[in-house]
This record gives sequence, C-alpha cells and structure tokens, in this order.
Amino acid sequence: VQLQASGGGLVQAGGSLRLSCAASGRTFSSYRMAWFRQGPGKEREFVASISRSGGTTDYADSVKGRFTISRDNAENTVYLQMNSLKPEDTAVYYCAANFIEMPRTPSGVHYWGKGTQVTVSS
Repeated sequence: VQLQASGGGLVQAGGSLRLSCAASGRTFSSYRMAWFRQGPGKEREFVASISRSGGTTDYADSVKGRFTISRDNAENTVYLQMNSLKPEDTAVYYCAANFIEMPRTPSGVHYWGKGTQVTVSS
C-alpha cells in the first residue's frame, strides 16, 4: 500500500488542523491505520491508531481528548482531526499501515507515508 499524507501547516496555539492520508490499492479496509509524529530532535512516537472497521481507536495520552482519528474505507482515507493544538504538537506527522496488529513502536510498522509538517506557534 502507498500512503500520501496532507493537511499540515502553521497554526497558532489553540487552533485546529485536519490531516488526511490517502492510500492506494483496493485493500485499504484490510489495514489497521495509525498516525505517528516526530518532533525536532525527538524520536518518532505513536499518536493514534484505528482498526480496520474504524470501530476501535487508541490514542497516546498526550493527545487524548484533543485529537480524533477516523477513516473512510470507501475513500481509502484516514484522518486526524487535531484540536486545541499546543506548541509541543509541532512535528512531522506520518501515517502508517499494518496488515497485522498496529504497534505503538515505529519499528513494528510495515508501511509509511511521507510526512506532513505541523507547526504550532505560541
């Protein structure tokens, strides 16, 4: 599967952004999807994941209550709605896909998209 993320940009603290990740192929609904991020000088970290049907989601504690992951299997797209953004959310955001379980560690991810930069100013 090929993944293409978009929707990043510059936003003030407290603002919102919606990231999208479009996937190629006909088997998108077979993949568990996730978002990871990598801030300046930091390691890549888990943000959120969603099951194949969209019925189960998981979030990092740092974004719980502010971010929402969703997917549209008919459109082969996964989204990340980010509200109440903070300067510490500044990072390159990557979408990820796994046919098997989606881990919280980047080393277990099989497919990565190119990242999209999110910058939150204070």
